Amino acid sequence: MKSTFIQLIKTGHHPLGTLLTLPCPEVAEAMADIGFDWLWIDMEHGTLSLRDAQQMLVAVRGKAHGLVRVPTCEPIWIRQVLDLGADGVIVPLVRSAAQAAEAIQAAKYPPQGARSAGIARANSFGLNFQPYVSTANSQTAILIQIEHIDAVRDIEAILALPGLDGIIVGPYDLSGSMNLLGQLKHPEVEAALSRVLSACKVRKIPIGIFAMTAGEAKFLRESGYDFAAVGIDATMLLMTARDVLNQARS
Repeated sequence: MKSTFIQLIKTGHHPLGTLLTLPCPEVAEAMADIGFDWLWIDMEHGTLSLRDAQQMLVAVRGKAHGLVRVPTCEPIWIRQVLDLGADGVIVPLVRSAAQAAEAIQAAKYPPQGARSAGIARANSFGLNFQPYVSTANSQTAILIQIEHIDAVRDIEAILALPGLDGIIVGPYDLSGSMNLLGQLKHPEVEAALSRVLSACKVRKIPIGIFAMTAGEAKFLRESGYDFAAVGIDATMLLMTARDVLNQARS
């Protein structure tokens, strides 16, 4: 890959990824081989460990950009995931500019941040230490998830933070924070999403979203979202297996 993920989401080519929840490097490798631009390795929901995430990153190296969603917005998780060699980190459930700033600080080496430097896979276990630490701040993507109404209310301050590379909205959790869980077409939920999308366009901050289906991903692209993750590994496996079984039985 000649470009970083940060460059990719700024090109206007609408890169497509998919969400990985199964602790299986072979699944990650297969998804990269079929052409997904990036892979959302999810440690927030499911059973993935740091070792699982690292093995999946190894499996897709050079084929697709590997981004890891950490379990929480606590700085320790951000540092550990980036030391695995992820192309970026997705930070969930951020509710304020202060929380977002703390996450960015944890992801950036001094003087831009407070990330500690150690020997890890990201720098080839020390063999590539200096080149890595000198370029990581500009080449490692920091994506903040906007999935709480408090974050929507603070969106302008969040987008103004230096070092922020992109936003991913989380409609389901957002609707839950508004006591409208799952009601994604509710006018208040749609208004909140529209506010975030509009603010990102004004600031020229790339904005992404998850889509369950290809049709939904196309609609969201046409609505102005810059990148998307389409489908979930386990769900795609289940649906394909169900269709095959039903067709065979019929």
